[in-house]
Amino acid sequence: MYCFGAIICLMNRRIILSEGEYYHIYNRGVEKRTIFIDNDDRKRFQTLLYLCNGTEPIVYRLIQGETLYKKNVGKKIVAIGAYTLMPNHFHLLIKEISEGGITEFMRKFTTAYTMYFNKKYERVGPLFQGAFRAEHVTQDEHLKYLFAYIHLNIVKLIEKKWREVGIKDAAKAVKYLENYKYSSYQDYCDKVREEAVILSKDTFPEYFSEKHSFKKFVNEWLTLSNKEE
Repeated sequence: MYCFGAIICLMNRRIILSEGEYYHIYNRGVEKRTIFIDNDDRKRFQTLLYLCNGTEPIVYRLIQGETLYKKNVGKKIVAIGAYTLMPNHFHLLIKEISEGGITEFMRKFTTAYTMYFNKKYERVGPLFQGAFRAEHVTQDEHLKYLFAYIHLNIVKLIEKKWREVGIKDAAKAVKYLENYKYSSYQDYCDKVREEAVILSKDTFPEYFSEKHSFKKFVNEWLTLSNKEE
């Protein structure tokens, strides 16, 4: 039996956010504007993914001198399985672990990031394009695929149409993936870094328990178009 959370609008359809279920969450900048202009913006967004995922209230300006990823945020309200930041949008793979958790989490961190961005760049008004979008993930195959899809989004930054025409330089794309700090890719490749606490890996199926299985899985999707030609 599920506990039902908030209902949001998705492409003129209504979707119920339910405790214990998985969702692909995404949103972009209003008018498709860039929402991550420099690395400080990306780092702030990452820290907010951690700091806003808890029952304890956080006032960012009061904790800037602390080690942010060691701050006690209380009990987590969602489980994050994967994420990536693009220049004008973001993707999250989330499991709702408390009733209304996704709605509360999204409200907290998008509000906090908008306030930061507007102050830094001297602007006013909404930063994101309306309510966040959510895709309910009900099939195991789909859930596993999203670990590749979300992380591979950044390949479009170096080969814009790779999904349509196939990857031209797989080695270059893999290197780019491995060096990109603003997604959870490195956290699945045994790289030790403080951002790893953003994730709740044990709340998701153990698809990548064997060493190098994650890299192999993502690389297979990266080169799939080429194999089919």
